[in-house]
Amino acid sequence: MLKRLYEWMLNKAGHPHATKWLAGFSFTESSFFPIPPDVLLAPMCLAKPEKSFWYAFICTVSSVLGALLGYAIGFFLFETIGIAILDFYGMADKFDTFAQSFNEQGWVVVILAGFTPLPFKVITIAAGSTAMPLYILIIAAIIARSARFFLVATLLRFFGPPMKEWIDKNFALATTVGGILFVGGFAAVKLLV
Repeated sequence: MLKRLYEWMLNKAGHPHATKWLAGFSFTESSFFPIPPDVLLAPMCLAKPEKSFWYAFICTVSSVLGALLGYAIGFFLFETIGIAILDFYGMADKFDTFAQSFNEQGWVVVILAGFTPLPFKVITIAAGSTAMPLYILIIAAIIARSARFFLVATLLRFFGPPMKEWIDKNFALATTVGGILFVGGFAAVKLLV
């Protein structure tokens, strides 16, 4: 099912309203949709490199707005819709343990999940269900999502198809390492100040 959904989503890259599809996928991926918008972002950046940063901007804004929907699901509808979404991603059983420590380092988790292939919707729902201050979610989501989407757009704009092939093979590793270094930098500054 996910493979068919992936292929259907990929076909939207050539659609006349591809930017609207990109915004829609970015929005829903932050709250419930299983496939990240990079699937659409990459071919769109390759097809029109001069618009790469515009596409990254669309992804960022839509994803942050979608994070607000994820937060609302966690805050208002956790026992019904929130649990169902977590169950779909295999996180429902582990969620209670995760939620206990989430808000202590919530901003770090939001940045890591927003930048890496971790399911961002799980984090936005967790933020709502644990009543994380909304401004923390928004700021962390803006930082993480813009870093992720603008990184992909920059690499594809300047290095084209060979970079897409490299990203496809190494995306999880590269973004995880980058996210850890990014958060590590914030932690180091916090310790020094």
